[in-house]
Amino acid sequence: MKHQPNTTERRKKSPAPGPAAYQTVQIGVSRPPLPLDDLPEPEQVFKVRRIGLSEIFRFVLGPSMIALGASIGSGEWLLGPLAFGKYGFMGIGWLITVSAALQTLYNMEVARFTVATGEVPAVAFGRVPPGAFFWIPFTLIVVLLGWIWGGWASAAGQSVFALVTGRAPDLASEIEPVRMIGIGLMIFSFALFLYGKKIARTLEVFNTAAVWFVFAFVIAAAALIVPAGEWADAALSAVLPASVPKGMDISLLGGIIGYTGFGAGFNFMLINYYRDKGYGMGHRTGFISGAIGGRSQAVLSSGVTFPDTQRNAAVWRRWWRYLAMDQWLIFFTGALIGMFVPGLLTAHLAGAPGAAVPDRTGMPVYTALELGRQHGAWLLPLTLAVGAFTLFKTQATILEMLIRNTTDSLYCASPRFRNWVRGDIRRVYYPLGAVFVVLIGAIMHLAVPTTLIVISANLANLAAVLFPFLVFYLNRRLPGPARIGVFGTLVLAANVLFFGFFFLNFLAVQCFGRALLQF
Repeated sequence: MKHQPNTTERRKKSPAPGPAAYQTVQIGVSRPPLPLDDLPEPEQVFKVRRIGLSEIFRFVLGPSMIALGASIGSGEWLLGPLAFGKYGFMGIGWLITVSAALQTLYNMEVARFTVATGEVPAVAFGRVPPGAFFWIPFTLIVVLLGWIWGGWASAAGQSVFALVTGRAPDLASEIEPVRMIGIGLMIFSFALFLYGKKIARTLEVFNTAAVWFVFAFVIAAAALIVPAGEWADAALSAVLPASVPKGMDISLLGGIIGYTGFGAGFNFMLINYYRDKGYGMGHRTGFISGAIGGRSQAVLSSGVTFPDTQRNAAVWRRWWRYLAMDQWLIFFTGALIGMFVPGLLTAHLAGAPGAAVPDRTGMPVYTALELGRQHGAWLLPLTLAVGAFTLFKTQATILEMLIRNTTDSLYCASPRFRNWVRGDIRRVYYPLGAVFVVLIGAIMHLAVPTTLIVISANLANLAAVLFPFLVFYLNRRLPGPARIGVFGTLVLAANVLFFGFFFLNFLAVQCFGRALLQF
């Protein structure tokens, strides 16, 4: 259905959030109708006269850096190196490339609705029948099941323990100090969210610096240590389809697939940052500000969309192009570098004479120990420090995503709740953050760090089976210029089939002790 503006409509001059409603359109069920207003120009949002190449990198790109900050520490620092160190690259590398490409395309389809309406996915899913009373709680439950395990904080604690003592911890007798260090790191990460006009901007700056620091270390180490022939083998594995290595652990393979990039079907958690960045109609709906350096900021409880006009179609194409640049230049490229380079370094170390065999228990400190043993003792503390920082930033970003998505869901779904917090979303955000720190700290005691992360990664594949159907429903009902087409539909179907295959195998192992497909 094309949405044509009536004669009383006029272009919004204030960057507000919350325009006056001249017309509305209902998308889905149980959530309020969306007022119509023109899409803001990117120059208006980023407060520049024109957007050239310099402005794109300074102001426009960035939300995907938050995704990379979370991802380089789970699949990339732990699961990928574990698999490559045991099984090599061939037969695994090309599946990582497929996963990264599918996730990038999926991210764009999820972001389509948020850029067009300003509504974040966890809230927008409430528009899908049977409605918000089912989908918003269900989404939060699935998110919690996927990300509440705290394996990154525990793994960072393992690295800090080794850094202080000079040896790997004995997890049979020394796991409790490791966990307490992890809890301390989570409390420190929560303190980061107190600062900044926009919490999303604070995270963007932090993760950009963190990702470049980690990349610089692993690329330099791999360039100096790994022979050119092994680089070529890894690059070939990324594009050449081959059989999965014999005896490959299907749960580990599913974890690598789920945690390439960020988290497969859970990537919708990242899209909130496009709203806070001001992409499209996110500029009209507001953002979560910091307690220190921010101010009470109105955040609309539902979105705003745009009339189907020639002017808005042209502006939409610009926003879509910037979204594609952010996803392909940063998310996709960074996902491949982040997965292959640390894995290349670990695989080379694991193949050296006398090297220990990589295993789940010791993976957070494996690369550091082998680098120190094989190439100089001074590399041990340096690599442990880099590893601890890498895992810390991952847990910090995941903690913020849990707080953010739960906060947005509670605040936007319940008028009574909004009245109770007097319209200041920070009154929800920070108490919830304290609750999550306590809850994750308790759950960390369930298993060793890498096992917790394997569980979480495979649940990301479950999310890729469920949520594309909701995304398709919503995107079919957008204004004409933003509406999903045949290609987007095929992308969502491919995500369901690809990631669903790995989740079903993981589920079969958990239920019956045997995968559906043996390698």
